[in-house]
Amino acid sequence: MRSFRPLLLILLIPVIVLAAWQIIWQRGHKAVVLYCAHDAVFADGVLRAFTARTGIPVSVRFDTEATKSLGLVERLIAQAEKPECDVFWNNEQLGTMDLARRGLLDSHKGSGWQRIPAAFRDADGRWTGFAARMRVVIDNYSQEEIASASFYANDPHTGTIAKPLFGTTLTHYCALWQRYGADAVKQWHATLRRDGLREVDGNALVRRLVADQTCRWGYSDTDDAFEALDAGKAINMQPARVQFFPNLVSGPANNSPDPTIVIPNTVAVIRGAPHLESARLLADFLASAEVEVQLARSTARQIPLGPVDESQVPEQVRALRSAAAEGLPLAGLLEVRDQVLAWLKQEYAR
Repeated sequence: MRSFRPLLLILLIPVIVLAAWQIIWQRGHKAVVLYCAHDAVFADGVLRAFTARTGIPVSVRFDTEATKSLGLVERLIAQAEKPECDVFWNNEQLGTMDLARRGLLDSHKGSGWQRIPAAFRDADGRWTGFAARMRVVIDNYSQEEIASASFYANDPHTGTIAKPLFGTTLTHYCALWQRYGADAVKQWHATLRRDGLREVDGNALVRRLVADQTCRWGYSDTDDAFEALDAGKAINMQPARVQFFPNLVSGPANNSPDPTIVIPNTVAVIRGAPHLESARLLADFLASAEVEVQLARSTARQIPLGPVDESQVPEQVRALRSAAAEGLPLAGLLEVRDQVLAWLKQEYAR
């Protein structure tokens, strides 16, 4: 029996070394703290895959549908002197750009940043876009009503939008403001509200109201529209152009084609992140081809921005690429966002 002890000790050495290495790794890679504005139903699977790949647990904080993205941005601003968050996964771009302007984001030009086209990433590496949505108009009109060509103008009071103080609806208002000016946007907004536009807490409720035919049309995003279509709801979906819809007011003449509104997710490492190494690993993972394909294949059908294996991308997502290629550059909207948000906060404080 004694003769086996040296052999047993030799066999145990790799096990002991591995256990010690895991302890050291875990001490140096504690749970990375993520603030996430994306829907938990889609984010959870991505984060589980990251933990399975790296062994690093993720402590995630989501926000409400009504205030998501803006609520998290304001929390990060409040924590500027003593950050509690490592990584911010935003479901839109303008709030992330605001944090970058305030000096609250770290520069990280990792593998994720490198694979994303320059149009969808910060030149200084402070944030990286990935897996985009598009703004869309959804409706439940019949083909006969659509053929009449005047049904929207005759039905302004049956529309619905998410409150424009938050999320992609705020970005939508910014795009209109930049293109047509403040006066035209204010007139359009006032006309819609006067005629009974239903303003709700988030795009998911817009989708529900249109899908259940409580409202006839609404502004939403591709992920919410696909959820209704997957549920067998009789709705139509078309890209939302940067134009006033319904056509209740006319803006200044603009002869260039009306672009679409493409809104990427963004990932950013927080300046002063408590777990910087883990934060950078998570940022690279979120902007990877693996995650873009995973989100494209989810019910959200998000559009990959970097190179991916096209055979792994659903046809419905590939069909969106031509419209997405006509997207309005969002980089110039940050100063407009400040003006729009100041006006909207005053408007809804009444």
